[in-house]
Amino acid sequence: MKKLLALSALLILAAQLRAGDYRADDFGARADGVTLNTDILQAAIDHISAEGGGRLILDGGAYVSGSIYLKTGVTLHIEEGSTLLGSLNTWDYIKDPQAGWMALILAVGQKNIGITGKGVIDGRGFLVGNRAVETVHLGLVSDRLGLDRVEATLRPENIHFYRCENIVIRDVSINNPACWNQQYDQCRNLLIEGAKADSKCYWNNDGLDVVDCSDVVIRNCDFDASDDVFCFKSHVPYGVSENVLVENCRGRSSANGIKFGTVTRGTFRNFTFRNIEIYDTFRSAITIASVDGATIEDITVDGLRSINTGNPIFLRLGTRNSGENPCLKNIVIKNVYAEVPFDKPDAGYMYEGPVEDLPRNICPSGIQGTPGLPIQNVLLENVEIVYPGKADPEYAYRGSSRAELEAIPELEKSYPEFSNWKELPAWGFYIRHAEGLTFKNVRISVAGEDYRPAIVADDVNGLTLQGLQIEQATAPKGKKQIVTNNVRKYKLK
Repeated sequence: MKKLLALSALLILAAQLRAGDYRADDFGARADGVTLNTDILQAAIDHISAEGGGRLILDGGAYVSGSIYLKTGVTLHIEEGSTLLGSLNTWDYIKDPQAGWMALILAVGQKNIGITGKGVIDGRGFLVGNRAVETVHLGLVSDRLGLDRVEATLRPENIHFYRCENIVIRDVSINNPACWNQQYDQCRNLLIEGAKADSKCYWNNDGLDVVDCSDVVIRNCDFDASDDVFCFKSHVPYGVSENVLVENCRGRSSANGIKFGTVTRGTFRNFTFRNIEIYDTFRSAITIASVDGATIEDITVDGLRSINTGNPIFLRLGTRNSGENPCLKNIVIKNVYAEVPFDKPDAGYMYEGPVEDLPRNICPSGIQGTPGLPIQNVLLENVEIVYPGKADPEYAYRGSSRAELEAIPELEKSYPEFSNWKELPAWGFYIRHAEGLTFKNVRISVAGEDYRPAIVADDVNGLTLQGLQIEQATAPKGKKQIVTNNVRKYKLK
């Protein structure tokens, strides 16, 4: 952690040591919300980089642009009240041949770059995304147009940095992309601080995607997304994501809050999340999923408040794609408070989570490995979860006898979501294929009727429940709240 704090200090110092400030207007840019400034902004960036670096300042008004490339030593500074406005012409955007993605702001193989200021980046993604669809209907672009939307890499993100070093993103608002909002791929020394995002105007509007990056600090950010909000991926088997700190952040999502995946091919290690708030989120507050061969290890979540979220915790080890010795191990989740609603938590948003994916009854938190591939060494400490109950066996039923548990499908090749199984046999936690699992001072309660037991553990080697509190005021006398099947080394303290 000292390394991460030192990294943060160095990045701040680097951002302060500017060679000079340059105004976009002095290069001929027009902030009238109409004039296309792509060539002028690019020429300004190239000049500043060639002069040894500095800030290109957008001050006052809206600067329309297509794709621009940040270059070494250059910080794009957007003053409060100013906007970098994405062009509505889809032909003004570049799909970079190395990065393989399209974006409003690109950087490939650059160092000491940044985007700062209290201004706004607005990709106008709803209009751009629909115009991209029109180009396909007109026969100008070839695309399979799945679900009537253009493939992700043919829609512009707001930011895409590829193989860059020493990056500062500070204070800026990053809004309305046509695809993912901001992606940092195979980058090193990344600081994102005080940034905001309104990223829910179109499909695949992730709030933040950090892909195969090392030495990352994300703090004091507030992201609102129609897809996963704080998302960590690995696109290549040799990729490494490590030494990542996320703290004092707030997020809302019509998918997941904190998400590892879904593409998980390389290695993730040494992640710390502190003081995180997740709210009005359709899927899970925390999803850690290794399904493409990744090793995910040494992950700590310390301090999470999750209100009106469809599912608190979902840990999954699967085999969607082949990989060598995939594993999910050494996970600590502590100091958590979560409330799960009965109704749809993201109802009313423009792009809600899909109604057809809802389970019939409220799903429990899940720790679910695969036969022969158990999730290893998980500690849940000082965790409180309030469930709504109301599970009705006349509406949908999943029993907890040995035969019924063993009949639950593995779905190890499926896309990893807690709702895949539709109906699970517990209201609090469903645990399957795990090794070395400890609950310490965990309290789970259910507000309404629920026919299911609180905890079901199936095929677990090493289960310790210390200081566990289960509260169900409506439970019939003598109801069994903990059901185990094929559990070895079980301790209830």
